[in-house]
Amino acid sequence: MKVCIIGCGAIGSLFGAHLAKLPDVEVWAYDPNREHVDAINRNGLRLTGLADFVAPVKASSDAREIPACEFGIIAAKTLHTRAAMEATADIFRDGAVCSVQNGVGNEEIIAEYVPRVIMGTTFPAGHVTAPGVVNQDTGGKTWIGPFLPKPASMQEVNRLADAINRGGMICLPMEDSRGALWTKLIFNSASNAMGALTRLPHGIACEQVWPVMSALAEEGIAVSKALGVTLDGDPVALLEYGKQVAYKHKPSMLQDVLAQRATEVDALNGGIAKIGKEIGVPTPLNDAMTVMIKGLEFSWTLKD
Repeated sequence: MKVCIIGCGAIGSLFGAHLAKLPDVEVWAYDPNREHVDAINRNGLRLTGLADFVAPVKASSDAREIPACEFGIIAAKTLHTRAAMEATADIFRDGAVCSVQNGVGNEEIIAEYVPRVIMGTTFPAGHVTAPGVVNQDTGGKTWIGPFLPKPASMQEVNRLADAINRGGMICLPMEDSRGALWTKLIFNSASNAMGALTRLPHGIACEQVWPVMSALAEEGIAVSKALGVTLDGDPVALLEYGKQVAYKHKPSMLQDVLAQRATEVDALNGGIAKIGKEIGVPTPLNDAMTVMIKGLEFSWTLKD
């Protein structure tokens, strides 16, 4: 099996490294960061933290150097989804691409470029500590299933899930993964937004700004119910559980803010707010988070 990781940052590296441990899986990675790519090709892809090993991943910043692959796993930031798929679409002429990205709207973009799409969501988290080195901060499950209207077959979903599980991660194949995606979306909309605005890691934010975090989650739950989506778990309970297992973890949006990078707020709080408007469910807090974080991003462009 050939698998291409599209966007070999923290999350992509976790999948790529674990899959590359398998003797029957050849893992390639596409990432525009040449320094990161060069380090992976020179030294292998190193995981630290909860996982500690080096994996033989082949990486490139030129998608034309990557052979045709049966599966893709895209872990690029949501704002880079279209550019990433434009660059790599030819790799998957007869393949299936699975999104493990944050937020909503990614699968629709992926479906414009490849014949079959898998909807996924994942809870493991990490951060890049040096070129070619990623620290796995937390563990957790991944859920994947066919994405309509361009679904991969359940046979493909099961095959990819089997490889992920054999590589040492936990992956649950499902006929309908929307509930899992929305559970993670709601969790992220609360944890990421408040982390980004307060600069607080997840567990400390739960202690300091819990009323706002839980209220953000309740808005998302109301939208999911109106859509007829059965959540895979209770996002509020997950936020509380995260306090135990990810007390000092900096959510990805907080990492972006600290580095003054564009965030994924449009696909998280903005995505919930947009859908809420379309179906008539009020989301004033998610609206407010979106506006404030976009304002924060704009502040980085101002000169002293």
